[in-house]
Amino acid sequence: MHYLFTSESVSEGHPDKVSDQISDAILDNMLAQDPHAHVACETLCTTGQVVIAGEVSCKGWVDIQRVVRKTIAEIGYTKAEYKFEAESCGILTALHAQSQDINMGVSRAKEEEQGAGDQGMMFGYATDETDNFMPLTLDLAHTLVYTLARIRKEGKQMTYLRPDSKSQVTIEYDEQNRPVRIDTIVLSTQHDPFRTGASQPCGEEVTPEIIKKDIIEILLPRVATRDSRYSHLLHEFLADPNAKLLVNPTGNFVIGGPHGDTGLTGRKIIVDTYGGRGAHGGGAFSGKDPSKVDRSAAYAARWIAKHLVAAGVAHEALVQVSYAIGVAEPVSLYVNTNGTARVAMSDAEIAQHVAKLFDLRPAAIIRDLKLTQPMYEETAKYGHVGRTNEVVKKTFLDADGQEYTREVELFTWEKLDRIETVKKEFEI
Repeated sequence: MHYLFTSESVSEGHPDKVSDQISDAILDNMLAQDPHAHVACETLCTTGQVVIAGEVSCKGWVDIQRVVRKTIAEIGYTKAEYKFEAESCGILTALHAQSQDINMGVSRAKEEEQGAGDQGMMFGYATDETDNFMPLTLDLAHTLVYTLARIRKEGKQMTYLRPDSKSQVTIEYDEQNRPVRIDTIVLSTQHDPFRTGASQPCGEEVTPEIIKKDIIEILLPRVATRDSRYSHLLHEFLADPNAKLLVNPTGNFVIGGPHGDTGLTGRKIIVDTYGGRGAHGGGAFSGKDPSKVDRSAAYAARWIAKHLVAAGVAHEALVQVSYAIGVAEPVSLYVNTNGTARVAMSDAEIAQHVAKLFDLRPAAIIRDLKLTQPMYEETAKYGHVGRTNEVVKKTFLDADGQEYTREVELFTWEKLDRIETVKKEFEI
């Protein structure tokens, strides 16, 4: 029997994502000066105010005010009328030294014996449903708000857009869990106050009808041109006169961002991962250095799951790894292929082979995925997984407040650098 499944995403201007990006920007600037910095940085943002709190151990010095204001400006909060603006918002910093009790459990004389920064279980997931091994519902939801943000920043069309937006995509699946039809798209986007008359000096005419028309004629066709084996589903959705497209269902979305809703670091963990497919251990990612297995082990689990699916071990894979604080070796490793294994092994046997192939001690994960790089701000918007592994140039502030540039490799857990080793192990 066919069924419906839904995932959501939020833009970089969503208040929780603003908080995530600030926390990860601070982390990146600390790691740029001290690759072994220990950072747990939480951010709260509300009307005209940002509060930074947490525990750090860093040999460098970071101008928190400049990093925060730069991050907010890059998101697009640059107008006083938003009631949250990069240059005028207040910034309260309450960072202090990391607990010695925690540090005692993490640090070791031998780097490879580094203990886990906390207890907990972490999950990674992959499916051959899409080219990037992500659930289609979430992949499309991310693409909608990402493309909307690109249109806003280009400033040529839909000039009434403001930074905050959300998407939700419902897809119909068949009995073999294959996507067959887009059932519903919900898109809520912050906008300038409604006005009529394009000749007005305040800018482009904007009404609820215009916003929906622009979504249909500008945003969705641009998303549909993306090279994907499921692009036809969006074309069919656009051609269907009965398609369920809900744009700003409340009718008005002028008040948004941190002025409309207080933002907190780590409150969008399902958006950050798999959109409700697979599972989530409960720990958030942003603001945490890689000694925190909440983050690093979740990335490693995705790395493993993606290899299993890409190598042909299964059509779908969920990987769980768990830790005890201060202990290097994982407490457990679990694999669930949901009955889609393509090799003559049980899931428990697959997990035994995975344990041979991947060293899941925290220090090994950090080494293999190069996690001491300042690579994290980019993860704090449009998902931590399913992204493109690439080398980019990033700008940071040194201890004297001067800008400098360095190359950083992003999303290393998306690489399939061990694909041949996995195939050999499973005799594929």
